Amino acid sequence: MHEHSFSRNANEIEELLKQYEDLKNGSRKAFLEEEAFELIINYYDEKDNFSKALEIAETSLEYFPYSATLLIKKADLLIAMHQYKDALEILEQAQFYDAHDIDIYILKTDAYLALDLQQKAVDLLQEVFSFFQDDEKIDLLFELADVYDDYEEFDKVFDCLCLILELEPANEEALYKICFWTDFTGRNEESIRLHQKLIDEQPYSELAWFNLGSAYQGLKLYEKAIDAYQYAIVINEKFDYAYRNIGDAYIRLRKYKEAIEVLEKVGEITRPEEVIYEAIGHCYHRLGNFAQARFNYRKASHMNPSNSKLYYKIALTYINEEQWQSAIKQLDNALRINRNSPEYNLALGQCALQLKDYKDAVHYFSLVVRSRPKNVRGWESLIKCLLESKHYDEAAQQCIAALKNTEGKSIFYFLYSTVLFAANRTKEALIQLENGLKQTPQFIRKFVELNPSILQNHQVVDMIARYKKARRKK
Repeated sequence: MHEHSFSRNANEIEELLKQYEDLKNGSRKAFLEEEAFELIINYYDEKDNFSKALEIAETSLEYFPYSATLLIKKADLLIAMHQYKDALEILEQAQFYDAHDIDIYILKTDAYLALDLQQKAVDLLQEVFSFFQDDEKIDLLFELADVYDDYEEFDKVFDCLCLILELEPANEEALYKICFWTDFTGRNEESIRLHQKLIDEQPYSELAWFNLGSAYQGLKLYEKAIDAYQYAIVINEKFDYAYRNIGDAYIRLRKYKEAIEVLEKVGEITRPEEVIYEAIGHCYHRLGNFAQARFNYRKASHMNPSNSKLYYKIALTYINEEQWQSAIKQLDNALRINRNSPEYNLALGQCALQLKDYKDAVHYFSLVVRSRPKNVRGWESLIKCLLESKHYDEAAQQCIAALKNTEGKSIFYFLYSTVLFAANRTKEALIQLENGLKQTPQFIRKFVELNPSILQNHQVVDMIARYKKARRKK
């Protein structure tokens, strides 16, 4: 129900409350008009004193039993007190006296939804829709959209918002909401057609241009999206969400310098935000400017010290610069927040491996495969670490475990073969190499990269040549 908040002189309210008490006490001179009762009910309603407000509503109906307005007030209070069935009975009475008061149907809808009777709410709103015109029709459509949302009929929410915008193209609430529901339902093509029509009628509607851009962005038409957002900015140069979305579109197009310029504009328009600094950091990272990337990631982390991902991203900039100890420090920060992250443990293992700290590297890689036993990268890192540290027997055992856990991923046959060759178990190594070639012969490049000198082994060369010849015949 649409509440009309009132502000009355405190003395006037006090006088009305006194008159009400006189009326309750049986004073013959005391009398209150219907509007006065409404004001007193609203007074207690706004103070969330529903029981007192209900008492006054019931008293008022003793004096004005045919007042639809007071019946609606009482029903509204009953809904606030979760007495939905009683409220519906009162609303039936109100409808008898004034069937064209829109609040009756809105309150009935609220009661039906609270009773989990969504279909009744839908049927009611559709039934009375033709009774109303203009603003009231729009109010009913918003109510119907909320019912469909509760009912999880999300496409119908979108349809209701389209109808509202057909009736009132400049309706801001509908323009704000349809942007979300376009993205949620994926109905971008329809949204584009709708907003192009709205723009023909309302060419200076910044929200219509923004929504058009958002719909293009949903279809990955980033250049068209940027053009639409630019129109929104021409209309409102401080439209920060348009700048944000332009920044995102430039990132998708890998135009990182342009993205940085636009995202920095967001910081000039509105309060600094973690997500903006993180996005700017990402752009500098992609451009290979790791110092500037770190600077912005740190700004973001100062705003949200509990976001472990930011410490991880700072660590990646150090890894790119081969500053392993600095990277480890940041990864330790990340792990203090999210101790079981396979991603962070994998990066720590890689840093330890670069520092020839094989014991720690094996520890971190083991944590990764334990938490994600089907993850190829974790097993691959663990086996390569054991191979580099010359723990061949353990590496062979881990190859067997990896094949079992990843359901025979072919890369592990090549790794197993490499380990067996390193351990001088040539006959077994050739068997595993053949197993790998049978599945994925193109992985031979990775096999050779692990040990380039293997091409001096004529048996290996002959086997590779045989499989290449067989592939050519196919």
